[in-house]
Amino acid sequence: MAEKPLYIVLIGAPGAGKGTQAALLEKELGIPHISSGDMLREAVAKGTELGRLAKNYMDRGELVPDDVMVKVVLERLSMPDCRKGALLDGFPRTPEQARALEEALSKEGKTISLVPYIKVSMEKLLERLAGRWICRNCQAVYHLVYNPPKEDMKCDLCGGELYQREDDKPETARRRLEVYFAQTAPLIDYYRQAGILREIDGEKAIEEIHRELLALVAEAMGDDCP
Repeated sequence: MAEKPLYIVLIGAPGAGKGTQAALLEKELGIPHISSGDMLREAVAKGTELGRLAKNYMDRGELVPDDVMVKVVLERLSMPDCRKGALLDGFPRTPEQARALEEALSKEGKTISLVPYIKVSMEKLLERLAGRWICRNCQAVYHLVYNPPKEDMKCDLCGGELYQREDDKPETARRRLEVYFAQTAPLIDYYRQAGILREIDGEKAIEEIHRELLALVAEAMGDDCP
């Protein structure tokens, strides 16, 4: 890979396989996968000035303001493991946050290189989310279509009862997805207009999606191959 820092914003709905792809990219590219939740928890745990400020909002059950969130992101990106770049997940969530992040990065001579959008149909997302069941005892995860238990509704590992989280029940999952798409559509349009959004068919095999992502990274970095 080229030496210039690589900053990627990864977009994908719940159930799109974003976490799987982020883990593969992190290993392949040598840049950290950083979620917005992880960033906040880390800042709070370290007791930084920004972490304490963010905690005040979180303790009151309020959203952390954009200006504070951007500073938390920049603080995290200034750490040594981000020297080669970072894979951002969960931030920015709105065009306003995206603009604030870009302005802050530009002051440091940095920029967002690529925004892959792992696109999956509502029907497929519901199938993935609503088929997920978890063992009450050991928390092992099963999927009735892709990874079913050997014995009906019992854990293969400990024999515990399987249950479905409220978030994964069909009606709840649909509401979650509808909210996600409504909130994310403006951000997708923003990055599309900026010319750095690249859509990927998230219904393909994991390995194929990973190869496509690496090809997009190479394109963004101006390399012949990842």
